[in-house]
Amino acid sequence: MKQKLNERQLAVLEWVGRGCPEGAWASTTYKTSCQALQNRGLVTVTRRRGVWNAGLTDAGRHYLAHGTYPAADFPVRALPIPRLPRATPPPSSPGGPQQPRKTYTEQLLEELEAAGGRILKSGPDAGAWLSRAASASRSGRIPKTKELQWWRCREGVEIKLVDIPAWRLAVLEPVAVPARLTHPHAVVRSMQKATQPLGLTRSVQQRALRIVQALLTAVERNGHTCAAGTVGAAPRHNRRLPHDPHFTITAQGQRIEFRVVQEKDRSEPIPTGKELEEAKKYSWVRIPRYDYTASERLRVVLSGGHSHRGSEWIDSTERLLEEQLAEIVHEIGLRGEAAERKRLAQIEEARQRRLRWEAAMAEARDKYAEDYRVRQLESQEAAWRRAMRLTEYLEAARAHVATLPSGPERAKAEEWIEWATGHVARAHPMGQQLRLPDVPAPRADDLQPFLRGWSPYGAY
Repeated sequence: MKQKLNERQLAVLEWVGRGCPEGAWASTTYKTSCQALQNRGLVTVTRRRGVWNAGLTDAGRHYLAHGTYPAADFPVRALPIPRLPRATPPPSSPGGPQQPRKTYTEQLLEELEAAGGRILKSGPDAGAWLSRAASASRSGRIPKTKELQWWRCREGVEIKLVDIPAWRLAVLEPVAVPARLTHPHAVVRSMQKATQPLGLTRSVQQRALRIVQALLTAVERNGHTCAAGTVGAAPRHNRRLPHDPHFTITAQGQRIEFRVVQEKDRSEPIPTGKELEEAKKYSWVRIPRYDYTASERLRVVLSGGHSHRGSEWIDSTERLLEEQLAEIVHEIGLRGEAAERKRLAQIEEARQRRLRWEAAMAEARDKYAEDYRVRQLESQEAAWRRAMRLTEYLEAARAHVATLPSGPERAKAEEWIEWATGHVARAHPMGQQLRLPDVPAPRADDLQPFLRGWSPYGAY
């Protein structure tokens, strides 16, 4: 049984199905994939008079339409190989001309457009849409202001067509690097005074200082401020450990630290006879696996703030660091804007939190006042019931005193009943004025039960 095509082979097969348009591949490795597809009977490859061409077979068109190989008795017929980049003609049938089957890329883009830019693929073949989405992303059919995103989720594979952030589409103005440091920046002057500026070797010091000069001049033109750091410190060998910055740039309150690092070349070590002898003699002696020597390449490392374009820019064979300064300046501005948005969001969040706290305090005061009135009412009801019980008792006591003979004992009982009657009259709530009680000013502890988690001392 033939294996299913991988992501690369499927992309090449779709490219052949579109008529092999020029400029789709950065290298000629697609020819190797075409050879593998020809071995599976999906394409035919020819070379005539030094011109390389490829075309789909019926089996290849079947695979593009269904994602599987045709049945064993399916007639394999090579389609004409196009001389010029053009679409492969649709197959004909006795019933009349048929429309060509849509590729997975065409199907995916149409579904995204109909669904508003987001679709969810589920089912047994959901995993296959990961490679199909990757192929569609490389097809060149995605609008230049859009990008395709895809990932696995619990329901299957989610695919989205989203807008590319505006900062990624911005046209950057190149940053000119001076040929000589005629008027160095104050930070650059402090670096020049160091014994070993930026911890770099002498061969790259002047170039590094000119790059720093161009960077500082550009960011100050944008309204940012610069300050010197540890200008003569070489970076630690372990990049994961904290490092002192060579200089800092503050953009809209966001402090960004910079380090200029010299790259190293790795080579196979050539141990000396003494090293070999000591390694053989002592078990703790180890000959290093590689030797590292300082190169002419530089690397700029940023830290602090929210990263957008990246945090490191390195010399490469394609682009020197001087050509990437515009991206670094743009990154500084982006981090400053992100910090400003965060600051404003925090201010707005604090304002909203204060409003919610004030509303909670007002509600707590109302609830406290209502609770105080309820407690006063319950206290009056309890006093009324007590007065009613005492009144019944005094009536029974009077009836008993009436049966006593005249004398000192009866006189004392009548005196007691007289006082008790006055006391009950004074304590009876109906003998007092009935009105809404005055609510005392609440303390912080009085409001705490009604604040639902808020603190009575502030908006937290």
